[in-house]
Amino acid sequence: MAVHGDQDGSPNRRDVIAGVGGLFAAGIVLTPLAAEATPEAVADVVKKLTGGKEVKAGKVILSVPQIAENGNTVPLKVNVDSLMSGSDFVRAVHIYADGNPAPDVATFNFSPMSAKVEVQTRMRMAKTQNVIAIAQMSDGTFFSSQAEVKVTIGGCGG
Repeated sequence: MAVHGDQDGSPNRRDVIAGVGGLFAAGIVLTPLAAEATPEAVADVVKKLTGGKEVKAGKVILSVPQIAENGNTVPLKVNVDSLMSGSDFVRAVHIYADGNPAPDVATFNFSPMSAKVEVQTRMRMAKTQNVIAIAQMSDGTFFSSQAEVKVTIGGCGG
């Protein structure tokens, strides 16, 4: 009669290792599913950022391609119209996406010493989604712009 585990009936290390090895051999992978941001999740994050203040259109120019043939490197550029003086400047630019694993993509901080507000980066997108740029101003106001980026596979549209 084969006895598994320790004398008190609990599994020993050899049994645990054999069980985990069996899962891998069977092709079962125990990884969590990737969460996906939603428009609601982005709205919640923005509400937390703004404290419920209104986010106005204007001042922010978001430049992204309408169609991205390669979702691995989607270019993104944000400009904000601001004097960048001691009393009127952009504190931060926040980038969000409603189809990525998390709504937060990036935050760029500025000061009155910044000559202008312009950021360029690339982001990875697995599917078509909205990209939102929010400028947080020194006086506590917020401005935004958003655009949809259609991610295609092989440039075929989809």
